[in-house]
Amino acid sequence: MLENHPQRAAIRLEQVLTALGNPLRMAVIAVLADGGEHPCGSLVKGVSKSTLTHHWRVLRDSGVIWQKPSGRENLLSLRRDDLEARFPGLLGALLNATAQDALTCAAVQAFRPD
Repeated sequence: MLENHPQRAAIRLEQVLTALGNPLRMAVIAVLADGGEHPCGSLVKGVSKSTLTHHWRVLRDSGVIWQKPSGRENLLSLRRDDLEARFPGLLGALLNATAQDALTCAAVQAFRPD
C-alpha cells in the first residue's frame, strides 16, 4: 500500500464528495476516467505547481486517486474499483452530471489541457 492512501474500507463518502466538489479536481477526474496513469504535470493547465500539489493531496487523502512516484514526478490514476466498491454508481453519476450540466462542464473544461 502506498503511503497516505487510505485503505478501501476507510474511504469516507463526505471526504470523496468534498474532494470532488471543486471544478479543478473534477477536471482531473474527467481525464483520469480513461483508466490510465497520467503524469501529474499533464492533467490541467494554468495552475501553479504548489496549487496542484494541494489538489493532488486532497484527492489522494480522500481515496479518489492513486499517486505513484515515477522519476521526477508522480503518476496519477483513478481509484475506480475502490470507489465503485464503496459507493456503487457514485463516480459514474458525478462524471455524467458534470458532462450534462452546462455551468459545471464549462468550469471543468477551463482546466482541461486539450
